[in-house]
Amino acid sequence: MSKISLLGKTVDELKPLMLELGMPAFTAKQITEWLYKKRAFSMDQMTNISAKNRALLSESYQVGRSEPVQTVASEDGTKKYLFKTEAGHLVEAVYIPEEDRATLCVSSQVGCKMACKFCMTGKQGFSANLTSAEILNQIISIPESEQLTNIVFMGMGEPFDNTLPVLRTLDILTTEYGFAWSPRRITVSTSGLIPGMKVFLEKSNCHLAISLHSPFPDDRVKLMPIEEAFSITKVLEEIRKHDFSKQRRVSFEYILFEGVNDSMRHAVELVKILRGIECRVNLIRFHTIPGAELVCSNEDKMVFFRDYLTSNGVTCTIRKSRGEDIFAACGMLSTTEKQKNE
Repeated sequence: MSKISLLGKTVDELKPLMLELGMPAFTAKQITEWLYKKRAFSMDQMTNISAKNRALLSESYQVGRSEPVQTVASEDGTKKYLFKTEAGHLVEAVYIPEEDRATLCVSSQVGCKMACKFCMTGKQGFSANLTSAEILNQIISIPESEQLTNIVFMGMGEPFDNTLPVLRTLDILTTEYGFAWSPRRITVSTSGLIPGMKVFLEKSNCHLAISLHSPFPDDRVKLMPIEEAFSITKVLEEIRKHDFSKQRRVSFEYILFEGVNDSMRHAVELVKILRGIECRVNLIRFHTIPGAELVCSNEDKMVFFRDYLTSNGVTCTIRKSRGEDIFAACGMLSTTEKQKNE
């Protein structure tokens, strides 16, 4: 029987566990201090807990940390880390250093159910949800962990198809007993899974990113099957119920595909459907994946699209392409390693 990970547990979850073991309730606070402030790798490091109690804890519990099993570095400084989960699955986290920030893109699932046509993770299918411990482990077990300024949930998986572990992770990242990060340093991306998105908007103050990719439902469903269940129209209706005019932000991710979603018609409609929403549109270059017939729009189209949106009141930027020489698309490295083992 595998041991239960302490990593990923809140102080309120730990208190009753400590009492069950006959330890004082304040032991829970001591453990969170070791897990999230001092980032302990083993129970033996928790020196302000008695040796007897550490031995008792070790009978059923483990810290829950593990180092990456593989690292691939890009010429531009981007690094992709591969982690093995408790069940033996492989997930990816991508470290992206820039002049004024250091961002980590984390995974929330092994594979994904959403089956977006442009996503390698979607081609894997779905294998498992990650626990809060497995999500947090990506953040604290990379060598650059202490340098991180931002975290984005844009790796493998749909975060709002795994809502509760993701929310618990966000809680630990932003609460005083945890990492005490500002919610403004964290962005969660979704393809538009409304039930989980609603819970997130009510219970968290972190930023939100929506994968849009076409303003027309008939076009979008060809790229993103989720459009059938949760249309972009309904997603935007939900967004309009919330205030993004202050510190909290909502952004829209838009990969430009040649001849698919990069026409003047698409630009005009995008301005129309986003009118009145305080937001930013991030234009993204497509990193080619095996089996996809989609092609990235050329630079002129990217610039035209950006300038048209910006001149019509929608803040728009072209995201810098990073790590293309290291299987940059989410899911490519884990897919390659998985195939080696089959």
